[in-house]
Amino acid sequence: MDVEPRVSGDVAGRLREGDRAAFAGVYQANHAAVFRFALNMTGDRAKAAELTQDVFVWLIHHAGNFDPTRGEMGAFLIGVARKLLQRQQRDARRWLPLIDAILRRPEPRVDPARGIDLDRLRKAIALLPVRYREAVVLCDLEDRSYEEAAELIGCAVGTIRSRLHRGRELLMRKLQPAKERV
Repeated sequence: MDVEPRVSGDVAGRLREGDRAAFAGVYQANHAAVFRFALNMTGDRAKAAELTQDVFVWLIHHAGNFDPTRGEMGAFLIGVARKLLQRQQRDARRWLPLIDAILRRPEPRVDPARGIDLDRLRKAIALLPVRYREAVVLCDLEDRSYEEAAELIGCAVGTIRSRLHRGRELLMRKLQPAKERV
């Protein structure tokens, strides 16, 4: 069953009224995109799943914040995910991080078509400064236009382009083997 990712005013109204079928349709149409954004931003499947869940729980309580005349539900939910992630990161800076992820090294998964170690790529993206990571994730991984990314982040298109350029540059450096770095 194909679910239309664009939410009409009628569905938005039903969502605000607590209609479970409307929520299920919105969830089915958008959860994969929200999870993908969260995974690309965090580099961690568990954190991405938790953030995705938080986005949809937030939507249940704040369905009235969505205005279908201002854009698509998918873009709105990615904006919510972005704000929740920023809040989590701000709160996390208050505590010293425990580096248990280094102790548990998963087996690398490789994209056979490109010969890319996907876990290494996700980790490299996750290590980018947030402003560059957002641009790379939205434009390169989520295939958003510069204009869409600029609107989601709340900056100028030129800023997105420069952040994307710098983010790609940093990413390439992180992915180079140590012996090739100069």
